[in-house]
Amino acid sequence: MSTITDTRYDRPRAATPERASTDARGDFLGYRDLLDPSELRRLEHAQAVFEADIRPVIPGHWNAATFPFEVLPALADLDLVRLGASTGTCAGTGSALLHGFMHLELARVDASVSTFLGVHSVLFAGAIEQFGSDEQRARYLPDLLSLRTVGAFALTEPDHGSDISRAMTTTATRDGDSWILCGAKRWIGNATFADTILVWARDTADGEIKGFIVQHDAPGLHVSKIENKFALRITQNADILLDRVRVPEADRLAGATSFRETNGLLMNSRVWVAWQSVGLQFAAYDCALEYALGREQFGKPLASFQLVQDKLVRLLENATTSLGTMVRIAQLQQAGTLHSEQAALAKAACSARMRESVALGRGILGGNGISTDYGMARAFADAEAIFSYEGSYEINTLVVGRAITGISAF
Repeated sequence: MSTITDTRYDRPRAATPERASTDARGDFLGYRDLLDPSELRRLEHAQAVFEADIRPVIPGHWNAATFPFEVLPALADLDLVRLGASTGTCAGTGSALLHGFMHLELARVDASVSTFLGVHSVLFAGAIEQFGSDEQRARYLPDLLSLRTVGAFALTEPDHGSDISRAMTTTATRDGDSWILCGAKRWIGNATFADTILVWARDTADGEIKGFIVQHDAPGLHVSKIENKFALRITQNADILLDRVRVPEADRLAGATSFRETNGLLMNSRVWVAWQSVGLQFAAYDCALEYALGREQFGKPLASFQLVQDKLVRLLENATTSLGTMVRIAQLQQAGTLHSEQAALAKAACSARMRESVALGRGILGGNGISTDYGMARAFADAEAIFSYEGSYEINTLVVGRAITGISAF
């Protein structure tokens, strides 16, 4: 399989005197100025690491559908695993706005590596921090924070995604001091190489959905990589079969006794995915602007044509509007006042704008926009996965619809 490493039109162009200073990295309204100076320095350092250590290896891994394990030490040094996301109590790890920008900039370089981090941090480590016992937090969090170990989050099933809270078929049956898990999960990110997997299953005694920390080498656990994806090819999604997997009571997530706790995690993950969708829009903007300035047609730069400038401005409009939404969401998240319908609106709106933005960018590149020699093709493909996961566009609109009408449509 090809391992092309060409990164043409994959890296943002340096500002020139002819281009407005407000166009620096596309932050046209200066939202980054809301970060305090120390956080801005931390963000700029992370961006430099993303560019130097991650971007160069992405094209080859994307084409080969392999994960770049070589970038994990660089990611670990950046302290990106943020806890306390639901309450704003994240001393020592930075504000919600900083970590939103971190996800934006990582997704701007590659959406799959951003997905790896979000699953590990927001879903797995976040679940341990919020709902684990003191003993579980002490046992698991230090290695999770440093990326010495990796976690996965197993909720979706082969036949159930949006309706998982009502239709989950994976079961957990108490057997003395342990539990027996039976069932199947699908589309589980990180699962092919995770050290531990958080499996959600329905308790056969009371019908409630509970969480179980399953070790990667547990007897009866079978993990197989999902092949032939055209989006997020670097993300290692897996099918999981649980054939009477025995989990000790000590590895049942102590504070997760119903799907209400899972919903809290999903609210935070929708915020992270919305930030991803903004990052992907800026990736499309970077690539389209670079290409339009460097490509000549009819004897002059592509960027000089009115129709091309219109596309570039519409792309920037979408990305800037989406970023403004996410800045406000981060403020609510930091204050601990974010509601699920607000997170749903952000994910729906930003992912819809993202889909339009990557199409605009792909159009500017013409035929080259479908070649993975160019970053645009990867952004265009990866957007389709982000549009669907962590609540599809349609499900998120129904969450908002229920909030504004008082009537549930599902």
